Amino acid sequence: MGGRGRLQEAFVYGVLAVLAVGSMGFVGRRRRGCPAGMIAVAGEYCIDRYEGSLVEVLPRGRTRPWSPFAAVPPGRRVRAVARAGAFPQGYISQVQARAACQAAGRRLCAEPEWVRACKGPSPSAWPYGPRYVPQRCNDHREGPVRRIFGLGDVFHAEQMNDPRLNQLPGTLARAGSHTRCRNRYGVFDMVGNLHEWVEATTRGGRGVFRGGYYVDVHINGEGCDYATRAHNPSYHDYSIGFRCCADLR
Repeated sequence: MGGRGRLQEAFVYGVLAVLAVGSMGFVGRRRRGCPAGMIAVAGEYCIDRYEGSLVEVLPRGRTRPWSPFAAVPPGRRVRAVARAGAFPQGYISQVQARAACQAAGRRLCAEPEWVRACKGPSPSAWPYGPRYVPQRCNDHREGPVRRIFGLGDVFHAEQMNDPRLNQLPGTLARAGSHTRCRNRYGVFDMVGNLHEWVEATTRGGRGVFRGGYYVDVHINGEGCDYATRAHNPSYHDYSIGFRCCADLR
């Protein structure tokens, strides 16, 4: 073989070696993704597709569903789940929501994460677009407290945590049942249905929840910009739920 032939042969072997190394490197890299039931936001973090529900954690690792219409008393261990067609959990505090997400290997969404996911990849005031569309999400319903307790001074902890409130017709909807109440990431019900706790605290120590609920999506901001900063982290009532976030894996 002449000198030119040897050079060509060396070149071919060199190219093959580079390709082999590159392919091994490619095979060795695992694409980062989200846990089941979560959606990747801009390739940076994951968020639950649906509002959170709970299961109670029993001895020996067993679980059983927790009623979405019941507050969680002290000492009960619960874990977050997010399922299409389930009634999401109201009656939950920021402290409890944080613990439920952590028990599932996830975390309560940081406020900027929640807002970014709500507004979608082309940011808009509402998950579905720039303008409000009545009842595209579960919103603009009649408040349940006065339907049960009537007029008068009835907005107190006992009444606001009554299990009947979210079971009245025309109140809480099942997760994902408003099929057009989603953003382009594919995340449902970020406006309306239930307020959602986020991982944020004011300078005065108040917790923060976002998104409005089935009665109101306007008073404290429009749609994805709706934010309530008036309650302490242990506060809970029928109107407040949550969802979890997680890092890409």
